[in-house]
Order: sequence, then structure tokens, then C-alpha cells
Amino acid sequence: MTAPIETTGSAAQAQPEAVLEGAGGKQIEGRSLGRIAWTRFKRDKVAMAGGVIVILLVLVAVLSKPIQSVFGLDPNAFNQDLVDPTLLAPKGSFGGISWDHPLGVEPQTGRDILARIIEGSWVSLVVAAGSTLLSVVIGVVMGVVAGFYGGWVDSAISRMMDTFLAFPLLLFAISISASLQDSVFGLDGLSLRIAVLIFVIGFFSWPYIGRIVRAQTLSLREREFVEAARSLGARGPFILFRELLPNLIAPILVYSTLLIPTNILFEASLSFLGVGIAPPQSSWGGMLSSAVDLYQVDPMFMVIPGMAIFITVLAFNLLGDGLRDALDPRGK
Repeated sequence: MTAPIETTGSAAQAQPEAVLEGAGGKQIEGRSLGRIAWTRFKRDKVAMAGGVIVILLVLVAVLSKPIQSVFGLDPNAFNQDLVDPTLLAPKGSFGGISWDHPLGVEPQTGRDILARIIEGSWVSLVVAAGSTLLSVVIGVVMGVVAGFYGGWVDSAISRMMDTFLAFPLLLFAISISASLQDSVFGLDGLSLRIAVLIFVIGFFSWPYIGRIVRAQTLSLREREFVEAARSLGARGPFILFRELLPNLIAPILVYSTLLIPTNILFEASLSFLGVGIAPPQSSWGGMLSSAVDLYQVDPMFMVIPGMAIFITVLAFNLLGDGLRDALDPRGK
């Protein structure tokens, strides 16, 4: 018999787990899909910058009233002493920018532009968020039902989508907003205006996300986990809410972040045309509408609300693009 081969101490101590510990001696651990998506998102510096701006804008909108009270800002206070009575232009350079009025004052009235920008921020975000939520809820329900059941249900919902997409939305919104001026359903004034804008924008925008959800559902309903649920006796509603909807969260979230800036622009357009938020309530679109006749006297009066809309829309678009890349399972 041959003598047993003696192993060295280092070889004897070698274990299979050592291969799993990695070069740094740290044990490898699994990562969830959410953690992987967050890691991808953090690598996108542009998307992170957009997310930070969005968070700041939301905080300003939510805390607009406390901010105004703490710093003594009044969006409707007239300061005629800050306006040249002859030219009706703000005294000083760049629209009357000073320490007391960091963004200047309005021509003719002398109202503080910073206060009106802050006051208008919550209006734009409430209308955009409310209309987005309404369109997402309707679009997701219609899209999932059409894609899952198919047949005549799919045909009926698809034709309904085509009908809504054929509506001249801008003209329809103008006519509805202009006709509903008095009290309706117990609402009047600013609350009525906001409710009408949310309904008009959200109710007629759901087919866009409905088509996206329908296409995703058509693909998901043929997957193995849906067939497994059917084989276990799961019914349609259970499959819809427990199997399909969790797998649709990523596209719904991405499209929602991209739909919000579109709705902000739509609300600003209606306010610019005079059928959105009515004075004296401040709104970014209304400020642009007032600046049309006064931009030659004070160009900053048009530039500042325009930049507020531009920065907000750009930040939401950058955030949406970053979320799309981070949540895409095929992304590298």
C-alpha cells in the first residue's frame, strides 16, 4: 500500500466557502430588484439632480403658506412705491431685483414675483398630480382589463381609447372651463377651477397610459407565472391584482413621472389662455399671460415664470428618464 499523502496546513484548511467570500473576505449576499434599481439610479447623476430638484419643488409647494408667513411674503400685496409711475416699470435694474425682492416685482402693481412664484407652485403641482392620478387609475384599470380578457372586451375598450384620443382636448378643456364659472357640486371659486382642470386633463388623458398598460398586459398574460396561477385554480381578479399589477408598477411609475410635466404645461396653457386659474390667485401660466403686454417694459416679468415652468418640466423629465433606465431589467 502506498503511504497516505500528507497535506499542508493551508491546503487542509481550504474550504469551499472560501471561494464564495470573494477577494475582500466579504460574504456575497443577494440583492433585491429594488436595490439593484436604486444602485442603477444613483449612478445616473443627471437623474439624481432632477430628483433633488423635484423634491425641492414639492417641498416648496407643500410648505408655500408657511414659507410666506415666515418670510413675510404676500403674493397679492401692491407696492406702488416700487414702480415708476410714468413708465409703469419696476424701479431699479433687472425688474427691481433687491434683497427685499430677490426676483423683482411686477410692473404696474409692484407685487413680489418670488411670492407669486411660490404661491403658484402648489396650484401647478396639485393640478398636475391630481390629473395624473386620475388618468393613471382609469388607464391602468382599462388597460389591464383589455389586455387580460381580450376578445370583445379588448375591442370595446380599444375603440373607446381611439374615441377619446380623437377629442380635440384643448378646445374641449377651454369650453368646459369657460362654461363652469358658478358653483357646481358645492364647489366654487378656486376649488372649482382646480377640480375642473383635474377632471378635464385627467379624464381625457387616460388612453395614453391605457395603451401602454394594455400592451404590457398582453405580454405578461402569456408568462409562466400566470399559467401557474391558472393551474392552481386562481380566478381572473386574483391574477389581475396579485400577479399582473405588481409586474406593471415599473412602467406605471415611469409614465407617471413623464405625464406630470405634460399636465403642468397643459395647466399653464389653459391659465395663459384665461380659462384656467383665475386672478387674483397666482399661477405660472397666468403670470406669463400678464407678461405678454408688459415684456417690453420689464422682460424679467416673462423670463422668471417661464424659467420656473422650464426647470420644473425638465426636472420631472430627467427623473422619469432615470427611473426608466433604472427599472429596465434589460438595462446594463
